Amino acid sequence: MNTTMSFEVPDIVGERLILRHLSPQTLRDALAQRFAEAAAALGAALPAAWQEEAAILALRLQDMESDPAYAPWSLRAIILRDSGEVAGHLNFHSQPGHPYLQAWGEVELGYTVLPAFRRQGIAREAVRLAARWAHEEAGVRRFVLSIAPDNLPSQALAARLGFRKVHQVSDPDDGPEDVLIADWPFPEGPVAGRE
Repeated sequence: MNTTMSFEVPDIVGERLILRHLSPQTLRDALAQRFAEAAAALGAALPAAWQEEAAILALRLQDMESDPAYAPWSLRAIILRDSGEVAGHLNFHSQPGHPYLQAWGEVELGYTVLPAFRRQGIAREAVRLAARWAHEEAGVRRFVLSIAPDNLPSQALAARLGFRKVHQVSDPDDGPEDVLIADWPFPEGPVAGRE
């Protein structure tokens, strides 16, 4: 394992949120439950629920170590600008154009908002910020989300952002997932967040 890799990935900053990259060292610290070190590197305290995110942390660490160019697309903490609290995380599953997308779109987004921060419009703002960044940085126009059919809040958010179902897959870990696509720019829709 290469522990000397250096990743300086700029923040994506919105009105209420900062999407801050989790470097390989920050991920290693979090996985080893060295939360004070991870929080110092991140500039924000990691909530206790972060321990439940070990699988995604390990996967994205492996992805960055395998391909350092993936770093800007990797896992980012969703940080509230006013309080500095970590409200969740967001990532692109790959760099644009990965073959697994089967021409559905250019890049897939995934996100988690922690329970205490749900229904406040955080997911909507985070997805919009990340999509805008991907469009500005790499010209990405078509985005993919994979959402379980029974995840009604995420399905509703996707619909408000203009995503439409194009397929359903069976994920070996997560079960059935609807594959949804939308083109940038997403519709503005209602401002009141109810994700």
